[in-house]
Amino acid sequence: MNRKKLIPVYLLFTILIAACSNNAVLDQSAATDLVSDYLKANPVYETQQLELGEVKFKSKNDKAALASYKDLQDKGFVVMELQEQKKKFLSKDSAYVYQISLTDKSKPYVLKQEQNKATLKVIEYAQDEDKPVSVDKSSNKTAKVTVMLKKVKNAFTVFYKDQNTGSNFITKTYKLKYKKESGWAVTGE
Repeated sequence: MNRKKLIPVYLLFTILIAACSNNAVLDQSAATDLVSDYLKANPVYETQQLELGEVKFKSKNDKAALASYKDLQDKGFVVMELQEQKKKFLSKDSAYVYQISLTDKSKPYVLKQEQNKATLKVIEYAQDEDKPVSVDKSSNKTAKVTVMLKKVKNAFTVFYKDQNTGSNFITKTYKLKYKKESGWAVTGE
């Protein structure tokens, strides 16, 4: 075969291989989009249980909790009906019994509701658009993407017991895998 004919065949073969392998390219923009879509389908949040039904408060010990419930009532998330009020003889401490129930406004935050308690989203995490994701591509078919998630507070945050008080964000790493048929996808944390 002639050498001049071999060069175009070699070039065509090289371009074809390069075009096929470009599907496995993962840039920062594509990784950001993949993680964003994954977070929409699998939101990250913190939960807390909230007492419902008949709840007893003591004016000294439960002052903060009672104030939190009243704040929720003022915002329209719960309804509180005073059932009983007792003043202890010769004491500054009083006891209050309220019937507490959730309103329709609280539905987006309720994950599980039982007779006397509900599990609620108290902090949700959203991707910080100002901070770029970090892509660590270990091979042509796997990668790790680290993303910064900022805390988004809601009305029920007053009950949140923050374990990570040093910051208003967390970092999370997601694993990505490349499949020839479907491309890159998030496979988990």
